[in-house]
Amino acid sequence: MNPAASPDPRHPGEAADPQHVMTADERAEYERLRRHAAVRHRRIRRAGSTLLLLAALLLAPVAVVAAWVQDTVSDTDRYVETVAPLASEPPVQDVVINRLTDRVVNNVDVRAVTDALVRTLQDAGAPPRVVDGAASLEGPLRNAVRTVVDRTVTRVITSDAFQQAWEGANRRSHAAVVNMLTGDREGAVTSEGGTVRLDVGEVVDQVRERLVDAGFDKAAAIPDSDRTITLFESEQLGKAQDAMRLLDVLGAWLPVLTVVLAALAVWTAPAHRVMLMITATGVGVMMVVLLVALAVLRRAYLDSVPPTALPADAAAVIYDSFVRFLRDSTLTLLVVAVITALVACLYGPGRLARGVRATADRATTATGGALARRGVRTGATGRRLAEHRKWTTGVVMAAGALTLVLWNHPTVAAVVLVLGIALAVLIILAILASATGPADRAADQAPQQAAP
Repeated sequence: MNPAASPDPRHPGEAADPQHVMTADERAEYERLRRHAAVRHRRIRRAGSTLLLLAALLLAPVAVVAAWVQDTVSDTDRYVETVAPLASEPPVQDVVINRLTDRVVNNVDVRAVTDALVRTLQDAGAPPRVVDGAASLEGPLRNAVRTVVDRTVTRVITSDAFQQAWEGANRRSHAAVVNMLTGDREGAVTSEGGTVRLDVGEVVDQVRERLVDAGFDKAAAIPDSDRTITLFESEQLGKAQDAMRLLDVLGAWLPVLTVVLAALAVWTAPAHRVMLMITATGVGVMMVVLLVALAVLRRAYLDSVPPTALPADAAAVIYDSFVRFLRDSTLTLLVVAVITALVACLYGPGRLARGVRATADRATTATGGALARRGVRTGATGRRLAEHRKWTTGVVMAAGALTLVLWNHPTVAAVVLVLGIALAVLIILAILASATGPADRAADQAPQQAAP
């Protein structure tokens, strides 16, 4: 449509002017309306992107926590990785050793032993001094028993067998609880209709086999009709299972929703690069807030645990072990946000960004020229890389981002590794694009000079 021409409405039957030239006033009005529509359109886009950005930033920490909880609660392997280090932590080992030692010593009646010794000496007519000495043996004997028990328990708790038993017990118990909450009918503990049952079929088979081996042939007739034992029936089980299903949905889809909202905020903004910087910075700030919240919760947790129930060092180790993967995920997202904001800034028109890009171009051009002078020339391949440099850069960055998305629980080290590989690939591509050689460059420039 030509803005300089506009239809000239006339009465029916009149000949229409095929082209109407705008007057100066009409063109001024047209330009004013056009600018007004553009400004209004930009305001609407800016308002929409702002709302999407706020929603994404508010959901970011919630999504991280939901994904961590869902991963820890529903994934047995992840749960075992969380609690397994506790078995090798000295503060936790000390708590277990002391409590087991106290329990064993309390079950040993040292006073009964000394009283029996005193009565035996009295019946044998031992001198009073000997009898009194035997009565005073209670304290040393109790200390000796505690020393022996403590040494034995310590040897067991600090061994590899205890760590294996710890992991095995946690794996079995967690798998049983997950099966109960998800309604899975596989495993020893199953649930159906608010009833939790224990499958003892394997135990029945072993007992029947051992009885037959021991000579009780009639044990082979033990029926297989009832191989389950009802543990308990609860109306709250259905609510717990509903909460588990909700957690699965939130943990899986809330992070996806957050990423989609952030992407829409960047896409709808009038200035995509600026909004990308703002979004990355906002996500980084929210991750810092989450780390601060974890530190505050840690302090509150340690203050709420009485020293008589759990020593402070053991409580700190337990808390740190349970939130370890949450803290790692938060740090990883923080690093990704910082890197994204820096990359968006380096692609901007700022003086620092232009200086960094110019320095990198000079370095890669000089390296490529040195290779070309030594006979290492890329020819047509280098020319194509130079012509499609934006596309190759975008492909490398997209591949790095996809690698982090597909990485199973990426860490800060993984982000640094992927970033280093991406930078190395970009540098190599830039050098190859600059190593076309003088002859190839002259061939490229000849058609341009011949063109009018």
